[in-house]
Formats: sequence, structure tokens, C-alpha cells
Amino acid sequence: MKLRVCHLYPEHLNIYADRGNMAVLTHRCEWRGISCRIDGCGPGDPLPHADLYYLGGGQDRDQRLIAPDLLLRAGDLAAAVAGGAAVLGVCGGYQLLGHVYRGHQGDEMPGIGLVDLETTAGPTRMIGNVVLRCELEPGRRRTLVGFENHAGRTSLGAGLSPLGQVVHGHGNNGDDGGEGVRDGRVVGTYVHGPLLPKNPWLADWLIQTALEHRKGHVELEPLDDTLEREAQRVAEALAAR
Repeated sequence: MKLRVCHLYPEHLNIYADRGNMAVLTHRCEWRGISCRIDGCGPGDPLPHADLYYLGGGQDRDQRLIAPDLLLRAGDLAAAVAGGAAVLGVCGGYQLLGHVYRGHQGDEMPGIGLVDLETTAGPTRMIGNVVLRCELEPGRRRTLVGFENHAGRTSLGAGLSPLGQVVHGHGNNGDDGGEGVRDGRVVGTYVHGPLLPKNPWLADWLIQTALEHRKGHVELEPLDDTLEREAQRVAEALAAR
């Protein structure tokens, strides 16, 4: 099997070591004998065919630099998702999956509208360790840990579910108890750290989900995640302090 990943704007959206998420996907595939090809895609580059599209986090300046180019790709990305591809957006990338980001001065940065959500800058930043309880598979609750640092307050549209419920931290807006979004094969979150090294279960969910749109049902071989689980335990303990 082969997993094809498109890393959108790797030179612009790579804050808090978000590029490390690509390393986790690569190694967790290779340890199972699955080939993983990652294609970078910068402004003006043709959009590769992929099983998984990834948008990392970036500062507002970098988001503004790539937003017009990303907007031109909105139709192609929507078509890819309709065809079965998965999407992961982190922090700034998560915000750009929605309709709009409204800044402090009333300025607006358009998103691609792939998911029904909007973000408005708040008066303070929401910073710190975060712990979520997630249930991407019915009846199977998982813990997700990481770090958040964002001024944006994100509101999900009616009928949309967050990626998880906040146990420690702020989440989407500090008010409704939700963090991130999960809309079918599209996942968005404010969690950095980077996200996937401390949450290997989410990496595997993305790999499996992305592969299945071409391969049908896929069972991933279990890996020894002893170190990853210990890192998650430590992160969860720090967040609880």
C-alpha cells in the first residue's frame, strides 16, 4: 500500500514544529511496510492528487500570504474530499478551513469554506497545555494532548461536532467546551506540540481513513507505542497542574 500526502505551504505554515506531523505519518507507515509519499505544495504549484491534505499552523502574516492562493484551490480541495480524501488542519490551517477569520481591526481573511465554521480574534491569547476526550469511533473514547496558543475564537456551524471535549485548556473559544472540529474525513484543531507524536492513535486514524478511500477497509498492524503513551501521560499530568 501507498499513502499519498500533500503538505500545503510547508514553508509558511510550520509554527511550533508542525512539520513534525509529517515525520510521524511517514514513520508509522514505514514501520508497517506502507510506502508514504509526501509532496510539498507552495503558492502557485499544481495541487497533487493525495489521500491526505495537511495545513499546518502559521502566524497571521503567513496566513495572509497564502490565503489568496489557498482560496483558488477551494474547489479542488472540496472535490478531493468528496472523492474520499482526508484533511488535517492545525491552528492557522484549521481556521482557513472555515469561512472567514476576522481580525482585531475588523479586517477579514477569507477561508475556503470546506467546513462550516468562523473565527474572530479575541482580546487575549489562549495559551497552555490542553487535554481532550475524543470519540472518533463510536464507543471508543481517546485522550488527545498538546499545546494551544491562539487569539482566535472559533464557532462551529449548527450540526457540526468538535474533535473533542476539553478536559484542561481553552479549546475553540473558551466557552462551549469543545475543541477543533471533525466533519467526516476533515479534522481541524488548535493543538500543536506537534500534534501527532503524542497522539499516535490520531495519526493511525488519519492513515487508515486516508487509505480506505482507495483500498476499502484497512486494518493497521499495531505498533509498540510505549514511549508515545508515556509522553502523553506526562503531558496530561502537566496540563492538570
